[in-house]
Amino acid sequence: MGITTALKFRIERRKRQFRAIRKRRELTPVADRTGQIGPKAILAFLTIRNEKPRLPYFLDYYRALGVDHFLFVDNGSSDGGAEYLADQPDVSLWHTDAWYRESRFGTDWLNWLKFRYGHGHWTLTLDPDEFLVYPYCDTRPLPALCGWLDQSDIRTFGTLLLDLYPRGPLSAETYREGDDPFAQAPWFDAANYMISKNHKYGNLWIQGGPRARAYFENAPHQAPSLNKIPLVKWNRKFAYVSSTHMLLPRGLNRVYDEAGGEKATGCLLHAKFLDTLADKAAEEVERRQHFARGREYDAYYLKDEGTEGLWTPWSKRFEGWQSLETLGLMSKGNWA
Repeated sequence: MGITTALKFRIERRKRQFRAIRKRRELTPVADRTGQIGPKAILAFLTIRNEKPRLPYFLDYYRALGVDHFLFVDNGSSDGGAEYLADQPDVSLWHTDAWYRESRFGTDWLNWLKFRYGHGHWTLTLDPDEFLVYPYCDTRPLPALCGWLDQSDIRTFGTLLLDLYPRGPLSAETYREGDDPFAQAPWFDAANYMISKNHKYGNLWIQGGPRARAYFENAPHQAPSLNKIPLVKWNRKFAYVSSTHMLLPRGLNRVYDEAGGEKATGCLLHAKFLDTLADKAAEEVERRQHFARGREYDAYYLKDEGTEGLWTPWSKRFEGWQSLETLGLMSKGNWA
């Protein structure tokens, strides 16, 4: 990369940082417990709106995995989720009624919170329907993974966003608050993934799975991207560019090996496809606050589920991280 290109990326990164710093004025603290954050704490950052049914299981899952503190931005929830979070002893909460779209879909708000509180910490940036799995996650919690990444001088950990779904229509079974969503939706596509390289930022670009197959079958290039870099040893010089798909500095996006080897990777199990999707899609179609004016939610809203929903005879059942590694959807790399 030449000097001119490097300078352009540096300017872009600083612009994103300054934008995030300005956007801090849109956040009002509701429950600030950041004084509890220890020097080695693993932190999780989220923006939510009307996600209360998901929150109990989400918090329990990541507490068990090793997250020490959660930093939430609530974007105008009306379902009691903000009140629930404010009562949690390991949660800090901010409120905003500002437009989600104008914050680059929450990225500015979370870039600011990581700038302020994430420096020097391993940080997870997530949605409340995303659940990290990685090699040995059943026996080695996040401190073990982060410790190995530190010893290996690796600052970022990449994942595939893996959509899971039920067998049958999404509306056939009601998701109840606190339930494990993957007991209801344990199926996934084992293939049907397209991978390319984003030459500007150097990250992989992955599309496919049931969303490309069922919701964007006539325009698969418009299907949502499935590449994510959710786990980062944060430095206040860093900034996410678009959700957790890519970062600056550019080198942070090299979560893959081009020399014939493999780097350790994981998956984010995606629990979007439950009966709650219909109401969520209807709300977001009206709000028009998501990427491409909610094109993805338009597809969900208009889709006829049929008798089998997203399930096909080629669907695979999730049976732990080992099954995903066998299928090549994650890798142990050199983590033995």
